[in-house]
Amino acid sequence: MDLTIDVQPVPIEDLQQTPRTTGDTTAVIRERVLIAREKQRERFAELTIRTNKEMGIRELRSFCMLKPETELLLKQAAEKLHLSARSYHRTIKVARTIADLSGNADIDTPHVAEALQYRQSVGMEE
Repeated sequence: MDLTIDVQPVPIEDLQQTPRTTGDTTAVIRERVLIAREKQRERFAELTIRTNKEMGIRELRSFCMLKPETELLLKQAAEKLHLSARSYHRTIKVARTIADLSGNADIDTPHVAEALQYRQSVGMEE
């Protein structure tokens, strides 16, 4: 997955507390990742690429069709955030992976919205 995010340091006090289990277990997440990788393997079986990250424009057009409302969200974000062509396409690739991890065949608006949230926030203040 072509993704880089900034995170805030965790306070030492939080690290020293007894962990609370509130999310998916590592085993559940691992299974979701394996299923998503299998989807990608099947998707690209006839091609020389193996992952969503490796898709070019041709593959994006074939495997990442967006619904009109999803396309509108991405267009508005691209204009507001001044996304480069590379960032625009990378957002679609990340959204495709998020959809795969969610078990969705289609890329929906929440997948694109989540992908946009993972963008570096440096220099994007209004």
